[in-house]
Amino acid sequence: MFKLAPYAVASENSRGRRFADDAPSHRNEFQRDRDRIVHSTAFRRLEYKTQVFVNHEGDLFRTRLTHSLEVAQIARGIARALCLNEDLVEAISLAHDLGHTPFGHAGQDALNECMQNKGGFEHNLQSLRIVDQLEERYASFDGLNLCFETREGIIKHCSRENALKLGELGERFIQRTQASLEAQICNSADEIAYNNHDVDDGLRSGLITLEQLEQVESFSRYITAVRQIYPGLTERRLVHETIRRMINALVCDLIETTVGHIARVKPESLDDVRQSAPLVQFSDKLGEAQREMKRFLHKNLYHHFQVLRMTSKAQRIIGDLFSAFLDDPRLLPPQFQSEENQARRVADYIAGMTDRYAMKEHRRLFAVGEI
Repeated sequence: MFKLAPYAVASENSRGRRFADDAPSHRNEFQRDRDRIVHSTAFRRLEYKTQVFVNHEGDLFRTRLTHSLEVAQIARGIARALCLNEDLVEAISLAHDLGHTPFGHAGQDALNECMQNKGGFEHNLQSLRIVDQLEERYASFDGLNLCFETREGIIKHCSRENALKLGELGERFIQRTQASLEAQICNSADEIAYNNHDVDDGLRSGLITLEQLEQVESFSRYITAVRQIYPGLTERRLVHETIRRMINALVCDLIETTVGHIARVKPESLDDVRQSAPLVQFSDKLGEAQREMKRFLHKNLYHHFQVLRMTSKAQRIIGDLFSAFLDDPRLLPPQFQSEENQARRVADYIAGMTDRYAMKEHRRLFAVGEI
């Protein structure tokens, strides 16, 4: 039987659920959370929500769904090495992107701009809104009624203004305490997956090249080593062998650095973790390598003119849809028509769209001959 560290989250020290629920049979509370997330409508929609490339641009690029699965895989390995709760880590990882809009960060930025002076829009808060309110599956409650620790892990960052509205979930942002180590792991696993898989997709798309990436020290070091071991390797295998080494180096560094922090702080309970500084961290060297890769991707991939063209189109689609629905809520499905805070219900509807559904809705509303 796998033994958890005394400072890990377990069913025994969980703050429980918002609504009373019978204990699950043959699984623990966090396995139940994971299962509810996987069976949710919002989770299925992630298959057709973009990371960087809009869904119709190719079948092999990452989507929010494949990204979430990759985060869960990385995070579970880290959790096991640190004797933390793998089931909780998996649940958080699978839920962390549920609130993302269509068209990735371009869609979020556009929807946030539409919601200025109306409460704003932030995908972490929308993920929480989905699991707390918007999913309609159970007779006894709205949402998925997840455990506190799963819901806590979904909220990576939060303004004080929003924290004040979140009750006990917002306390750590006001008191400046920490989330569980499991939640901290998910944040780092998200970063590892995002950077490295965007490198892979960027190369596959042809928008960035190996020659460009070899100017980045954290990439150059590993591709040089692969070429020395496997001279004459095809480019596809060369890229994969390089990226897998980059991911492994980051994971090992994170584990080793975190073990050192835990040994120094000596937490004896989950409360000790919450009162300490963040413990799940990269070393200074690998942390800077991650930042260097982020800077490269922002400059060469996320701001590539072909990506910006789709970004501009996506922002226009989101803006047009929001204006049309807010001006005439009768255009919305009945469940999204509301006498209270209609703007938020419009945001819920748009945020729930997949890339292709948003484009289809735009054509229905604005293209002559479409219905």
